Amino acid sequence: MRRVLLVTAAVLLAAAPLAACSRQDGANPVRSLVKIGGPFSLIDMNGRPVSEKSLLGKPTAIFFGFTYCPEVCPTTLTDMTAWLKALGPDADKLNAVFVSVDPERDTPEQLRLYLSNFDPRIQGFTGTPEAVAKAAKAYRVYYQKVPQDGGGYTIDHSSSVYLFDAKGQFVEPIAYQAPPDRALSQLRDLLSR
Repeated sequence: MRRVLLVTAAVLLAAAPLAACSRQDGANPVRSLVKIGGPFSLIDMNGRPVSEKSLLGKPTAIFFGFTYCPEVCPTTLTDMTAWLKALGPDADKLNAVFVSVDPERDTPEQLRLYLSNFDPRIQGFTGTPEAVAKAAKAYRVYYQKVPQDGGGYTIDHSSSVYLFDAKGQFVEPIAYQAPPDRALSQLRDLLSR
């Protein structure tokens, strides 16, 4: 857990010096010169092909994790569920996406079963190990398989939810366990663009 938070902080801090320094007005977040997001070719939890183009037209909140995650993923998906509920009807104007970084275990069926515990608007994406690696690289998401005693494994991974506008441009992250009011404010700002 601590390593996940440290890695996420390191990734975000590494991008910070590259961020643009000026704003057009006080309402818009600073745009990063570091490209976050890009092409991917995955499948959804119903086995249908999806790409970055599938998300265009609506703002997107996207989170990378895995269904066997003991803490970060269920906590974040529980938070996302609460945010969507708090947004009310406006939540239907948002893509909420969970991308698995564990394609070996996270089949479409496993994603569907796991995500049935959360808001039904949260979509699950998976794919081949190569396709997942390409998507994670495009979104600057860290993940690494960590062997455990007994032959099993867990996965260290980034813990932020990334926000994109309706045109697929990165806006800002929501930090892991951000205060609910802060996260909701970020989502409302995203929806008002």
